[in-house]
Amino acid sequence: MDSAEDHFKKVVHNDANENASDDDTDSECDDSEKIGFIPTKEDKESGSTIGSDEEDETSDKEEAAVTQMVKEQEDREKETEDADYSKAYNILTTEEVTQQASQTESKDFRVLQHKCDSESPEIRKHLEILKKLRLHIWASLSRAQYVSLLKDFVESEFFVIDGDSLLLMFSDEETQYLNYFYQIECFLQDFTEKGAKYVIVFFEDAEQMYFPYPHFLFLRTALIEHLKHNTGTTVHTEFSNCLSSKWEIFLKKSYPYFIIVSDIGLTSLQTDYLSIFIAHSLSKKINIVLASGQEYDILRVYGYHVQSVYKHRLFFQKHEQDLRYACENLVRYEEPFVCLYEHLELSLKSIQKEVCQTVHLLKQLWPEGSDIRRVVCVLACAVELKIYSNMLENANTSMGAKTEQSARGRSKPLSPEGAAELCRLQCLTVAFLLHMPLSQRAQIRIMKSCWTKQVLPLIKMQQLCTHFALTQLSDTNDWKLDLTYLPDLNDDSLLINLAHYYEVEYTEGLEFKKELGKEMENEYQCLWDTVTKLAVKYSFGDAFPIRKTSQLFLEQEQTFRVYEEEIPNIGLIPVKSDLVEDYAGDVLKELPVLESNDPAVTSLIKHKEFDELHHWHSGRPLTEEYERVRCNANAKSKDPQERRLIQKLQTFYHFYGSTLEDSTSKLIVYQEDVSGNANAAVKKTQKKHKSKAETIAEENNRRLKTKEEKKEQEQWKTLCIPTEKEIKANLTVGINKLEKFLKTLKSKSVKFSVEMRGLSACLEVWKEHCRQQGNKSKDLSKAVQVVRRIHILLEKYQDLLEKPHLQKLTRYLRLLGFENLACSLSGQTGENNDQNISNYAIEVGPARFQLQYMDYYLLREERNDPDPRVQHFIPDTWQRELLDAVDNNESAVIVAPTSSGKTYASYYCMEKVLKTSNDGVVVYVAPTKALVNQVVGTIYSRFTKKLPDGLVVCGVFTRDYRNDVMNSQILVTVPQCLEILMLSPRCQKWTKRIQYVIFDEVHCLGGEIGAEIWEHLLVTIRCPFLALSATVSNPEHLTEWLQSVKRYWQCAENTIKGSSTNSEKNFTRKCKVKSKVQEQKKSYHVRLVLYEERYNDLDKYVCSLKGSDFIIEHCHPCAALTVNHIENYGIPSDLSLSPRESIQLYDTMVKVWQEWPRAQELDPEEFVSFKNKVVIKKADVRKYEQELKKELSKWIVLGQRQKVNELLEHLKPKPVDCPEKEKWKHFASFVDKLHEMDKLPAIFFIFNVDSVECAAGNVFLSLLKKQKIEQDPNTEREKKRLRDELRKVKKMLTKFNPQDTKKLSSTKMENMVLLSTTKKQLEKKLERLTAIPSACTYADPKAVDKDTLMKIFHRLRFERRGYLQQMMALRGIGYHHRSMAIKERQAVEMLFRLGYIKVVTATSTLALGINMPCKSVVFAEDSVFLDALTYRQMSGRAGRRGQDMIGNVFFYDIPLPKVERLIKSNVPQLKGQFPLTISLILRLMLLAAKADDKADARAKALSVLKHSLMSFRKERYAEILKLYFMFSLQFLIKEGYLDQEGNPIGFAGLVTHLYYYEPSNFVLVSFLVKGLFHKLCQPIKGSTVFSEDVLEKLVLILANLFGRKYLPTCSMKYKRTFCQSKVFLEDLPEDFADAVNEYNTKVEENFAHFLLTTAKLADTEQEYRLPLSKTDFTSKNWHGSELASSLMDNTKSVSAISPFACLSGVVDNDLFHGEIINKAVLRSLGINATNCPRLYLNKYDNQGRRRPLNAYALDFYKHGSLTALTTDNWLNEGDAYYALKDFLLLIKSIGTSLSELCDDPNDNVLLAFQQLGEIYEEKLKCI
Repeated sequence: MDSAEDHFKKVVHNDANENASDDDTDSECDDSEKIGFIPTKEDKESGSTIGSDEEDETSDKEEAAVTQMVKEQEDREKETEDADYSKAYNILTTEEVTQQASQTESKDFRVLQHKCDSESPEIRKHLEILKKLRLHIWASLSRAQYVSLLKDFVESEFFVIDGDSLLLMFSDEETQYLNYFYQIECFLQDFTEKGAKYVIVFFEDAEQMYFPYPHFLFLRTALIEHLKHNTGTTVHTEFSNCLSSKWEIFLKKSYPYFIIVSDIGLTSLQTDYLSIFIAHSLSKKINIVLASGQEYDILRVYGYHVQSVYKHRLFFQKHEQDLRYACENLVRYEEPFVCLYEHLELSLKSIQKEVCQTVHLLKQLWPEGSDIRRVVCVLACAVELKIYSNMLENANTSMGAKTEQSARGRSKPLSPEGAAELCRLQCLTVAFLLHMPLSQRAQIRIMKSCWTKQVLPLIKMQQLCTHFALTQLSDTNDWKLDLTYLPDLNDDSLLINLAHYYEVEYTEGLEFKKELGKEMENEYQCLWDTVTKLAVKYSFGDAFPIRKTSQLFLEQEQTFRVYEEEIPNIGLIPVKSDLVEDYAGDVLKELPVLESNDPAVTSLIKHKEFDELHHWHSGRPLTEEYERVRCNANAKSKDPQERRLIQKLQTFYHFYGSTLEDSTSKLIVYQEDVSGNANAAVKKTQKKHKSKAETIAEENNRRLKTKEEKKEQEQWKTLCIPTEKEIKANLTVGINKLEKFLKTLKSKSVKFSVEMRGLSACLEVWKEHCRQQGNKSKDLSKAVQVVRRIHILLEKYQDLLEKPHLQKLTRYLRLLGFENLACSLSGQTGENNDQNISNYAIEVGPARFQLQYMDYYLLREERNDPDPRVQHFIPDTWQRELLDAVDNNESAVIVAPTSSGKTYASYYCMEKVLKTSNDGVVVYVAPTKALVNQVVGTIYSRFTKKLPDGLVVCGVFTRDYRNDVMNSQILVTVPQCLEILMLSPRCQKWTKRIQYVIFDEVHCLGGEIGAEIWEHLLVTIRCPFLALSATVSNPEHLTEWLQSVKRYWQCAENTIKGSSTNSEKNFTRKCKVKSKVQEQKKSYHVRLVLYEERYNDLDKYVCSLKGSDFIIEHCHPCAALTVNHIENYGIPSDLSLSPRESIQLYDTMVKVWQEWPRAQELDPEEFVSFKNKVVIKKADVRKYEQELKKELSKWIVLGQRQKVNELLEHLKPKPVDCPEKEKWKHFASFVDKLHEMDKLPAIFFIFNVDSVECAAGNVFLSLLKKQKIEQDPNTEREKKRLRDELRKVKKMLTKFNPQDTKKLSSTKMENMVLLSTTKKQLEKKLERLTAIPSACTYADPKAVDKDTLMKIFHRLRFERRGYLQQMMALRGIGYHHRSMAIKERQAVEMLFRLGYIKVVTATSTLALGINMPCKSVVFAEDSVFLDALTYRQMSGRAGRRGQDMIGNVFFYDIPLPKVERLIKSNVPQLKGQFPLTISLILRLMLLAAKADDKADARAKALSVLKHSLMSFRKERYAEILKLYFMFSLQFLIKEGYLDQEGNPIGFAGLVTHLYYYEPSNFVLVSFLVKGLFHKLCQPIKGSTVFSEDVLEKLVLILANLFGRKYLPTCSMKYKRTFCQSKVFLEDLPEDFADAVNEYNTKVEENFAHFLLTTAKLADTEQEYRLPLSKTDFTSKNWHGSELASSLMDNTKSVSAISPFACLSGVVDNDLFHGEIINKAVLRSLGINATNCPRLYLNKYDNQGRRRPLNAYALDFYKHGSLTALTTDNWLNEGDAYYALKDFLLLIKSIGTSLSELCDDPNDNVLLAFQQLGEIYEEKLKCI
């Protein structure tokens, strides 16, 4: 791309040829210069310098360490804020040069607007604020994160697209008018297809900026009208500008998800206007997405997302007045006027007036209306001709001789006749547009001619007239116009072709009438006649001849485009492979295949066949891919050191597991083949008679139970009175103790006695409370405990309740005032006249009391019958269904809420496999390493099994480490690693041993990264599986897809069995395991187990800061809804209400609509499920909730929208906005508030790593401060004195040698004993003084014994911040994020689980399945990553089963609209990913060719190819994937990785080992093949060490290939005097860049070949329709025209190009240049440039600006500072750390692969990579 930025330059140059007077030009240039920020000397001096971080103090005081950490964070924040403004200087960017130059070019056409005095103080102030604004916006936009934009759309959710930004995105002078609309519709349709909702906003005032650019002005007007009338898109044009009050109200009410806006305008003025728009949006807490740099694939759209933060609000508040004034100046214009040829002037108002009159005339001529193209054509031509003639007349009368003289330097105006001829050509063009089909227009020759200087002003004038005509027509409602073809009002290419024909070819003697055709002639005649009628007093001649004058319209050097490149033969290289034939045979029949003698076939490279087992020329055996991952330990090892390591590791896992599970490890005994028949026989004999031994055993059990019962009764007798007393003293504490005691009991009768006694005690407490309160209001929570005990007795001990008990319960209910319940229980009716009742009665109805006050205490439906398969609890029905599935060897998809107990089935499955064989394997797939460690810990704590030597129960395999992969019975791994094993030809024996695969968090199928790997695994496993998740919104679809996969395997396995050869039979005999596996009953059924009920309800609260106090308001789930949402989408199915919330909803409904007809029926006391019911259960309340929700929806149907609105408004909390700094300043107080409310333990989710640590640090410092205030001021002095004394005593003790005690005299001995005693006393005193007071810590010292605590702290001794974490933990505080060392994270996890730590600040690493239940979850920071899925995962941690009756979710200063969105949003549906990559296809071909069991390998490869979730039940996508497969094969064959039989050859191995990094893996191989690395990696003479220069260059090359992070283009607008980093990555060295270009050329050729080949599969009908509006361009009434035929170019090939793109001159040859693919390709094929494995050396945005690569990897190699990457390179610390870790992993992967493939261990390239890996690892360890 020679000059990609030329696109945008040319557009503005050509469109603003003559758009400013000399005065204006000066002032504009002046403005531009002042706006460009080039610092003066003063600026440089005043710029604040960035101080370096203070070094860690080596003080052993924890306060100093934490203060340092908090200070570092504050310094970093300060740096990022200050540096943005103080250390930047402007690079005069191309767009600014363009904007200035364009003002000064031609003077023949200008629109003159306001003039301003650039020296006035007001303007200077205005410029100053704009300068600040630009820097603020640059700083904000440079930090934009490149993310997937459509993460969690709620059905009613929407975002805003700025219409002007949309217009600017596709501004390119090459783009023809209709093609322009096509591109915009493609862009919008891509969003629509992906389920996005959006509105488009065009601000009124922005129109003013387009008058100097008539082309854009009329495009803008046409686009607005087209979107309004021809698409279903909502278009807002009612807002004046982005600072108007109406717009602010719209934002506040609707709170869009984000706004897509451009950061660059046509002029510097528009850029500034857009900057104000961005600044304003961010200040309103609305995120911004940049219009530039967006990319999309089949399922996602990616873009630069800017998160609104407090800094943005602060900036806008500070400068609001100045920005409003600046905005007014930018959009305020005096009345503009148009000036042609420097002397013809006319105000735009007069044009508007003329248009208005002409429309009135046309209505009379065409009363029945017409096609918009005809109307606009005749209006624009008539108005233009009248105005132009008028201008010429006025100029002639007012001009004297002097004027004539001064006119010599000017262009001569076009004559009136010439103008009329131009309009005739315009009418003829429209005649063609009306009748000529798009298929014909696509073939029109491409001309490179342009208009002469005399004609151009009139072309622009016509565009102005068109704009005014469209504006006028949009206000006309009483006239029938067909607006369908608004996108096709003109065609410049056709107009120029016609002009050329009449100017050049027609004059050569061809007769016109023979060529035009009757139909066209009539159309043209009609148009021109109308123009002449509309011209009224002017006469412009007849329709024919079209040209009378010889005036030139086109520049003389007209040329047609010549096609030099010859397109190669269209066709595929033949491939003889059964796999290819089976998968894509049907598509191949449709496609042409090349002959064997074709040059493309004969020139194929012949490489040696790739051997997966041995080195290609030395024959050295190669290791398996999984073996290249670092091995921690291996049970097979005989090395004593390694054995010790294994023991150490296992001891830790046992300890770690003990924090996850209460139960002790279960010894699994391998049950040798006990057949089912034997079991059945035993059961039969049991029925007939019992043996003597069995009878004795039963008798013994009975005696033991009786003994145990007596013991428990004695125990209760002892505790009975103290417990009663405790309940009466403090009800809450007493009840807790009672319930703890009940959990220890086994005897039901004893439990019953305890419950009855507890009930009596609770009632006494209530009665006493009522007596004390008298007539005052009573605390009903005391009555709750009475009714709760009655509920438990009636439900759980029904069989033990006798008549006296029931009478007692009845009496109690009467006492509480629940007469109807008492009657219901006793079966009586009538009144009781006991006078005491009224004193203790609850003055609330029984149903309301149970719902409103008992709330979460209401009992759930639970089964009472135990299941012999489960020891410690009674499983629910759905859990039993799971166990049945495992017993039947079935697969199951399990969707149940977090903490509901779904993982129990996983461990039951493991136990089953461990029991039934020593060979069978269970694979547990977890999405993260943290989850892997957790599962391993749980396995160690649950299972113990004696296995033959060398075998172990559990193995681990992650990208970082592995142990016992092949010799374990349970392998815990991550998806990428299991995929390596599944697709490795040499691991197929092991895969046959797998009996079950458990997929945890299977919703990762919908993730952005690695999702396709989950797919590959689900479709390649032959055994049953369990797929677990809490957050899948379409589980039925997922289950159906998986069932289709299982059906495929059922057929495939029958085929494999049927067609197995002798050799395969021998293989089966050798593989004993296989036969054992086959003994298991095969099941291909996939069961769906759904359970939607959370064990604990979640209470949600919105928290905000007002002054120094916290407002914590309950957030009713229904408050998240809107009337529109309910009307269009209903109430979300998973929007559940707690019983109290249901009552709250009912009460509000009654309050809002007092005449509500169903108010009585739905009153809780009257509701059918509650009436007279003593025990209302959760299930009953669900019915009530559903009824209320139905009624709410019904209100809207009944026309009560206003009432529903009022209701929802009434339920909404009213939070207060608070400054970000204040929020964090008071964070510690907020934690303390939660502590007071008894809402700890809590996890505080914060998305920024620095803020996570800082927040924890602040809480810690706050507790320290509190301790200092509360403690005696002399304490510190006393501590110092004791320490000094202790030091002296210790020093004296060291003088005595403990070994020589016998030699010591008795005096010395006495002294030594005395000193030892003194030392102990001093230590005790010091310990007492240094002990943390309970009021100054959140830690629970009773939760963990001292030894366990020390054991956990011992693991932190060598960690960087281990001491700091230890100090925080002692205060009950921890933090958790992925940049921490694993030991640090595990320490926090264990202490939190054990209940010692109560406060944890964390990033989203804790969201995914980590077992860390808590009482409360707090969302303390908003982020783009806080979406529906993350919210569900995070909030799922709240509410510990068995400990908390309810979970709490707090939103701490999160914008209310975001809170509402999270509550009502559905989890995104699983749609699958684009599943294929070229590397994957090579791996599949390698598997099929090299596996031992060919039939099995082929079946696996076909399963991956055929069963993508994306293409399930979507034939189109299935077709696309087949095409992509064919293209990939062609690429691999041409590049020498496969031969024509589909066998891997050459460097196939190296490419597949680096499959994760496509397309860089192919480029890396090309560097190796060309010897570029060997040329670079030359060691220092006489050594094997490489110079810094060589290694730096190596990092530069790798950084250009891998881990590429593109920065937004605007980041290059200014340069900052960066502290340490270079920030923008330099280009590749020239020879490497040449190699990449050569590779890209081959790839592009190949991809173009593929597109040309597959073009015939496109849907022609679809291709001739606009994608969004569906406007059809296949003309039905075209009868041909000789003139049209003569304009065709028969050499032009456009078979694979969209017909719309053809209009802009794109042809098949252009497909060989990658940049144009997305704009040109046939849309119905569903293929885009992301599927082309091209490595972009430079990426450009729509305006042709380069997107720079972030140089983070190279910068870090140079300076080794993570902090510099956050301040200079605009990265978050966590992201930076992980990006560097991945980069290191890559260097090591390449080194390992090279060591395998390289015969010489001293090869320079190998040594260089190894040395680089060591240095990089060392640098990373130091941070």
